[in-house]
Amino acid sequence: MAVKIRLRRLGYKKHPVYRVVVADSRSARDGSVIAEIGSYDPNQEPSVVKIDAEAAKKWLGNGAQPTETVAKLFKQAGIEK
Repeated sequence: MAVKIRLRRLGYKKHPVYRVVVADSRSARDGSVIAEIGSYDPNQEPSVVKIDAEAAKKWLGNGAQPTETVAKLFKQAGIEK
């Protein structure tokens, strides 16, 4: 089972809000998740990123692969592999 750290879209039409989640790579974008480790709101100025650093490091240590966007958010939040 390949585990990914990716964004899950919430919010209403043309006003997205995202949750940073850990999920099986085969599940749907907004489908079942293993854990929620943060949130991302691109609508505010500046964008609001809240990530549980301990949980993120734990999942990265267990072999979860972040998507490109999540990797950028981790870098912005100061979380390294």
